[in-house]
Amino acid sequence: MMKKKAIILLSGGLDSTTTLYYAKKHGYECHALIFDYGQRHKKEVRSAVAVALLESVAYHVMRIKLPWKGSSLLDKKTKVPTNRKMKGIPSTYVPARNTIFLSFALSYAEAIEAQVIFIGANAVDFSGYPDCRPKFYQAFHSVIKEGTKAQKIKILTPLIDLSKAEIIKLAIKLKVPLELTWSCYQGGQKPCGICDSCRLRQRGFDSIS
Repeated sequence: MMKKKAIILLSGGLDSTTTLYYAKKHGYECHALIFDYGQRHKKEVRSAVAVALLESVAYHVMRIKLPWKGSSLLDKKTKVPTNRKMKGIPSTYVPARNTIFLSFALSYAEAIEAQVIFIGANAVDFSGYPDCRPKFYQAFHSVIKEGTKAQKIKILTPLIDLSKAEIIKLAIKLKVPLELTWSCYQGGQKPCGICDSCRLRQRGFDSIS
């Protein structure tokens, strides 16, 4: 019996890497889609490639440009917020990023006849991004139904309702190589520890210790 094919949006971070291992655990033939979209650093891209190679997963690195910027992750002249109160939409939000990524993933899925697209979106510990909410993914299914030949491709978000601590517990259970993942918005030798992503990740580890 042939395995079902799945497209995995793989950023190299904790959530997307855990999602890849989740998909493999559930028997999917995985095809990773990695985006180099002009973000502040390439460290997360290298992490994603390292994970894909470790798991012998087919992958594509998509290099795209968003010259209009609109995010502190794209514009190095804009500082990444640190130690902020986790309220509102932060400057690290990249306009319509997940819409763009899912559109590429949908095209890829149709082309290779994949049945599902996995994305490691999380709505519990998320940093205020509107495209990490369950309603967004529910709405995108209407786009698939009305605008594609395949029509029945599903978007799966297995981490959407999990806390960061629960995601880490799942990652440990799935034997995710956490040391290969990179979550920090900065691209230094070590995680900065004070950006939203670092703080959410550390909070999760603190919760299970």
